[in-house]
Amino acid sequence: MTRTIHIALDINGQRHELDLEPRVTLLDALREHLSLTGTKKGCDQGQCGACTCHVDGKRVLSCLTLAAQVEGRAITTIEGIVGETGDLHPVQAAFIEHDAFQCGYCTPGQIMSAVACIREGHAGSDTEIREYMSGNLCRCGAYNSIVAAVRQAAEVA
Repeated sequence: MTRTIHIALDINGQRHELDLEPRVTLLDALREHLSLTGTKKGCDQGQCGACTCHVDGKRVLSCLTLAAQVEGRAITTIEGIVGETGDLHPVQAAFIEHDAFQCGYCTPGQIMSAVACIREGHAGSDTEIREYMSGNLCRCGAYNSIVAAVRQAAEVA
């Protein structure tokens, strides 16, 4: 018999109570148990950044984070950054304006990293943006457009 633990996760301002195996990652809890599929499973090894979300305002790789580790902390996924009125987040709008995606698979993780990049003051130059965003891979190579979008969003933030 598989042992489960009861945890409460605060995701995008809502509390979710779950019974999970202790080894379940935050990524799998989001996607498989809560149907929050905006956070993507890319490499499942912490190397691509597709699973990036925020815990207490800081970016984390949800594929390397156990769900039980983040109990009682504020978790934000790509679904949670839209404004209260449904308006796009400035980073989302800038990604659209600069066509900063092609296949779109990495886009949620890129956007979540970009939001953190701006919030933490790491968007002062293209070089700084590239360095801070380097943990997020884009297999389509939309990096120039991603940097332009982050730069634009940083100007309005």
